[in-house]
Amino acid sequence: MGRKRKGRDISGWVVIDKPAGPTSTAVVNKVRWAFDAKKAGHAGTLDPDATGVLAVALGEATKTVPYITDALKAYVFTVRFGASTNTDDAEGEVLATSDARPTDDEIKDAIAGFIGDIEQVPPQFSAVKIDGERAYKRARDGEQMELAARPLYVDSLLLVDRPDADHATLEMVCGKGGYVRSIARDLGETLGCLGHVRELRRTWSGPFDVEGALTLDLVDDLAKTPALDAHLRPLELGLDDLPMVTASAEGAAKLRNGNPGMVFAKDVEYGDECWAAHDGRAVAVGRFKSGELHPSRVFNIGD
Repeated sequence: MGRKRKGRDISGWVVIDKPAGPTSTAVVNKVRWAFDAKKAGHAGTLDPDATGVLAVALGEATKTVPYITDALKAYVFTVRFGASTNTDDAEGEVLATSDARPTDDEIKDAIAGFIGDIEQVPPQFSAVKIDGERAYKRARDGEQMELAARPLYVDSLLLVDRPDADHATLEMVCGKGGYVRSIARDLGETLGCLGHVRELRRTWSGPFDVEGALTLDLVDDLAKTPALDAHLRPLELGLDDLPMVTASAEGAAKLRNGNPGMVFAKDVEYGDECWAAHDGRAVAVGRFKSGELHPSRVFNIGD
């Protein structure tokens, strides 16, 4: 028999304004400790030097993480022109330099090619797995890898500031799996001047915005107090992109046991993925079929 996990059965979302320095995993561990939660996870890694929205799920909210991971996200980042690095950011070793610098119009023309459905090669220093091993581990050993391009949907990419000839600040809204460092690298190559990310901040992720997010200092100050619990956001926010149906009391009981349950639906079609609520609380996610929800995920948070 496995050991019983220590901590509270607490469920919901905590939105952190991650500072530069700690890893995303370290932030999750800090939040889990502060809330004394049994289980925690996050919806989308930020590099250690990146800042901004890191949405941390506690308890049953971890079952909604895939929906936030799949949601659109917004980044504001500064590209440094004139140099490429082995990490595609300012922390890496400079591989090549260029004296060329693009004009504002050249940048605007170039970024048009990065909008829509594109193919993107991840950075050498990334968490992509190669034969079961993380790429960054091989890169640290000096290995140069041929990483396969991956699809990415870019909803928008805008030039928002040009502090000087060496830098440009861009804002990007994209889907799952985007590497901002790759955008900076590829933009520099397209412009013929090379480039890498100097600063990166995620401003929103799905329904979670950086405004109102908690700092790690505040999490430390309020750790294990009711005042910190007051900042816990509902699990249901993680289901914001799915339609909601309403379960009857009998239907909710069946759904909680993993069985199809009767629901009342509006503007939902046969086979649609949706989530069921009873008395305002999430009960399950599943497919709507002939007046019933067939559950794929069940939430054990009571009524």
